[in-house]
Amino acid sequence: MIIRIKQFMMVLVALLIVAGSVFGQEPLLNKNASSLDWRLWCYRPNVWRMNFNFEQLSGSWAEHSDLPMTVPGSVQNALKKADVIDDWNVGVNSRNAEWIENREWLVVAKLPDNIKAKEGEKIFVRCKGLDYRGILMVNGHEAGRFDNAFIPYSFLISPYLKESNNNIVFIFECPPKNLAQIGWTSRITDWKPRFNYGWDWMPRIVQIGIWDDIFIETVKEDQMGFDGLKVFASADRAKDTGSLSVSARFNNFAGSGQVNITLSDGSGKKLINENLSVRQIEEKKEWNNLKIKHWWPNGLGQQPLYLLTITLKDTQGNEIQQETKRIGFRTIDWLPAKGAPAGADPWICSVNNTPVFLQGINWTPIRPNFADLTAEDYRQRLQMYKDMGINTIRIWGGGFPEKTWLYDLCDEMGILVWQDFPLSSSGLDNYPPEGSQEVYVISQIATQYVKRLHHHASLLLWCGGNELYEKGDVAPITDQHAMIKAIKETVFLLDPARRFVEASPSGPSIYGDHSTFGTGRNWDVHGPWDLPYTEHDKTMNAVEDFWSKDDAMFRSEVGVPGAMSVEMMNKYKGEFRLLPASMDNPLWRSVCWWLQWEEYKQTGKSTGDIHEYVDWSQDRQTKGLALALKKSKDRFPACGGFIIWMGHDSYPCMINTSLIDFDGNPKPVAAELSKIWKDNSYLTPGL
Repeated sequence: MIIRIKQFMMVLVALLIVAGSVFGQEPLLNKNASSLDWRLWCYRPNVWRMNFNFEQLSGSWAEHSDLPMTVPGSVQNALKKADVIDDWNVGVNSRNAEWIENREWLVVAKLPDNIKAKEGEKIFVRCKGLDYRGILMVNGHEAGRFDNAFIPYSFLISPYLKESNNNIVFIFECPPKNLAQIGWTSRITDWKPRFNYGWDWMPRIVQIGIWDDIFIETVKEDQMGFDGLKVFASADRAKDTGSLSVSARFNNFAGSGQVNITLSDGSGKKLINENLSVRQIEEKKEWNNLKIKHWWPNGLGQQPLYLLTITLKDTQGNEIQQETKRIGFRTIDWLPAKGAPAGADPWICSVNNTPVFLQGINWTPIRPNFADLTAEDYRQRLQMYKDMGINTIRIWGGGFPEKTWLYDLCDEMGILVWQDFPLSSSGLDNYPPEGSQEVYVISQIATQYVKRLHHHASLLLWCGGNELYEKGDVAPITDQHAMIKAIKETVFLLDPARRFVEASPSGPSIYGDHSTFGTGRNWDVHGPWDLPYTEHDKTMNAVEDFWSKDDAMFRSEVGVPGAMSVEMMNKYKGEFRLLPASMDNPLWRSVCWWLQWEEYKQTGKSTGDIHEYVDWSQDRQTKGLALALKKSKDRFPACGGFIIWMGHDSYPCMINTSLIDFDGNPKPVAAELSKIWKDNSYLTPGL
């Protein structure tokens, strides 16, 4: 055990030193590569090695060649725009696009001739998100490899550049074959989003592409700079005052530099404007009793944000490097739930000395081709949730790290973020890998997550992952597992004041139901995902009885399925008829976990009227979820929160547990939930 801890700490220290590849160097040139003319080529595996001409950017054996490509963007979207494939959202067209996974894809761009390194300079390609595995070639030379969609990459390209006519080629190799919902978590050793491989709400659409920005940067080898910026802000629980700490690591050339720190409010008024030595920032600089306004969750107050600017200058006062962060001041405490047994985890969240019921949705990627999303896609979806009255989203562990837009918007809108790390259940076993290499990689991933996100006012807590259990599924995983322990230690080192939860669910029980009610074992539990009928009572009386007896301290996943509208069904049905809504219909069979057709037939309603079925299904969802949410919120502070599975469709599912359909239309249940979410009559000052 001692050896393992020492090995882990050595790995973590190494990560902190080398993260970013070029420590503390601000670019002389910083070009967003999205403006380049990107083109797409398709080959069967390895054929490009014999056929593609990297000098002329040509190849006669390619199955598809020189197609326009947007960066960031997915191969799938480029093919759809070029009319190579049909819209995978219609009917069962997604099956016809699965061949894409069995090809290798070249994403190609010529570089402007002004991108060249002078003596004493280096040029890098910085990639914020690559999905998933492959090679970066520069003028036909291998500049580096990548195999992790959850971390950024930096490639040195200057040794391979010529005086002119340079090019870069990202070669995406065939992705792993099966990371889908059903499998073995203990065997998952590829670091790629899993939901794309098929989930109960998603057919198989395995994205390939560049999912976040790419920059081309020129830096001086002897230039002063800093990295590892840590920013922590907190507020006094009672007074309008706050504290701020800033620290960073500087390279060997920065010792003579000076650091200017400014903090400005929304009007531009400066609360801080100080010139400090490099050593003062390295040792951590703190400010106390700042006159600030508190940041509040949605529905409880405003979300004032402040602009923090850190500028490194040389001895002549020239600006060398500048970083900006937008921060908010608030304090979060975790209190025990009313009636909780001794030793139970605390599940009442107190924000600025006000206990708050955490209410919201589980967030899944908006689209399977998330590389193609825009800032407006995020704003529209999050604005809907804000207007409904939620105050919390959980970033589910089967997705991806999410774009920066999401966290910035949550800061603006007062939406707290429960952030899972990218680990999830698999059904056949739900036990995370234990190998030293996997533990090493998850430490890298966790380091990047925390470095990138820790300054956000909206960030509520870190969570090890989704539905991770001990062997035999006897209980939720704990930090005795090597991988969870490594994540926890990373969080403690880089973001020590933020709460870390081993997994969701957590505590003694996985599910909270009749078998565990009254035992004190229901801490943070999952389910049910449908109406909790009993074997002998399949009426709303059974549902009412279940939620009246519930004693869970927190419910981080609860759902009830409901069909999408007939209008949406007709839009996306393709060649198929809408009825029956059963496994006999390929349209419903493609995403089939939530079928209700047999229950519906027992009602005696028409089996030939899709409108009647949809009305019944949506009414069932509305009554079931509204009752569950109301009962849980009424139990506060015995119950600290209720997060619905799930918020929105990422694919046009005929039926799903979502509140918002694929096109962004709320189902009828959303209006009823909004009434409950906006009811703040439960609030009391302190507990």
